[in-house]
Amino acid sequence: MKRRDFITFLAGMAFARPLAARAQKAERMRRIGVLLPANADDSDFQAWVGAFLQGLAQTGWIIGSNVRIDTRWAGNKRDDIRRHVADVVAQAPDVILAHGASTVGPLLQATRTLPVVFPIAGDPVAAGFVDSLARPGGNVTGFMTTEYSMSGKRLELLKQIAPGVTHVAVLRDIRGSFPTSGTSEFAIVQAMAPSLGVETSPINMGEATEIEGAVAAFARVPNGGLIVATGPSATVHRHLIAALAARHKLPAVYFGRHFVAAGGLVSYGADYIDQYRHAAGYVDRILKGEKPADLPVQAPNKHELVINLKTAKALGLEIPAALLAIADEVIE
Repeated sequence: MKRRDFITFLAGMAFARPLAARAQKAERMRRIGVLLPANADDSDFQAWVGAFLQGLAQTGWIIGSNVRIDTRWAGNKRDDIRRHVADVVAQAPDVILAHGASTVGPLLQATRTLPVVFPIAGDPVAAGFVDSLARPGGNVTGFMTTEYSMSGKRLELLKQIAPGVTHVAVLRDIRGSFPTSGTSEFAIVQAMAPSLGVETSPINMGEATEIEGAVAAFARVPNGGLIVATGPSATVHRHLIAALAARHKLPAVYFGRHFVAAGGLVSYGADYIDQYRHAAGYVDRILKGEKPADLPVQAPNKHELVINLKTAKALGLEIPAALLAIADEVIE
């Protein structure tokens, strides 16, 4: 090679290297969309998202360094959620984290290609989100919360805490375009109830005023108690439901800690902090090239029993020492 040509070649290489470096840096910056059916001031959701971000950091994803995160606080109204779904899909992130049926369902109507990970979902097979737990088969996977045996366990807990309860209402969420696990959870409670000397009845959750009226009507039946089945409406109305249970002196068992933090009596179910941390692991694997279709939907890795002693005292209940001994958290 002639000297002049060689100098030209070196100059070209010197120019190309910064471009290549910038291109490599751009390739390392990935985008994650986060879609939440809550308001930005919801402290429970803030804690769950914090666990997700912590999990991402532990796998090497640092905000502003190699990943950008666009968090959409979509509220709980269907039209608002669908509007945020359209915005997220239009941005075409590398992967979307979406909480529950109220966001995953609309996302699947909007895209069948963008990867979606749910940290929380009741029964994703019944909802039609995945083909099977072992082989999701599409663009969605994640972590479910529903193990139907837990519904029977919650009834047992209610009888342990309030032995005098003889009539139990199951608050279940059956509205919306995507099936939730409420109907199946009620069936489990209904099947177990006779062995515990309990009668059962469902309360189908609607708007706040409907919930208030239904709980007030049920409270006129003596020796009543409540079990709250898994579903998005229950989470949206958790403060109202806990307040109604207190107002009508109804012992109640819930599916998540966030109800007990809102003043509820006791919860037994999946640890949402743990679910969100594990969801970060799936997001990491997808960002590194794996497909949602090949990542099995996982059942809860950790269950937690949470008891609110202040609420128990207000209801005139004494929590058995055996339950206090095994509780994961006791709120006083």
